[in-house]
Amino acid sequence: MTNGFNIIGISTRTTNRNNRAQQDLGELWGQFYADNIFDKIPNKVSDNIVAIYTDYESDFTGEYTTLIGVPVSTLDNIPKGLTGRTFTAENFRKFAAKGAMPHAVINTWSDIWQNDKVLNRKYSYDFEVYGQQSQMGADAEVYIFISVK
Repeated sequence: MTNGFNIIGISTRTTNRNNRAQQDLGELWGQFYADNIFDKIPNKVSDNIVAIYTDYESDFTGEYTTLIGVPVSTLDNIPKGLTGRTFTAENFRKFAAKGAMPHAVINTWSDIWQNDKVLNRKYSYDFEVYGQQSQMGADAEVYIFISVK
């Protein structure tokens, strides 16, 4: 996926300030499952669910857009109420969040934010990949990719 991809899903605009993202993203994930968004997406190229963070206002302290969806082969058929976007190839640094979700992902992002300057982040887009391993309880694993300069 680091070579670029198309995705269809649902999105929201949020910020990490005042724990707003925790609430907004919890609601977005809830909607994704409650509305069976996965099943509504045509032309899937994998069963992985991807959460993308993009349209950054500044850095991790500003507003950004989160899109939860599935990689697709084409954006020719975007169901009503869903969003389709193309993300171009970038340079990424990969992190593995291991352990019970969502705590493992939250802790990994905390580490990323603490090392923000050292990581030389680009803030074009970052994403998480939720594959089969993400459903393994205490042994779960999610991959986080951050764009770097």
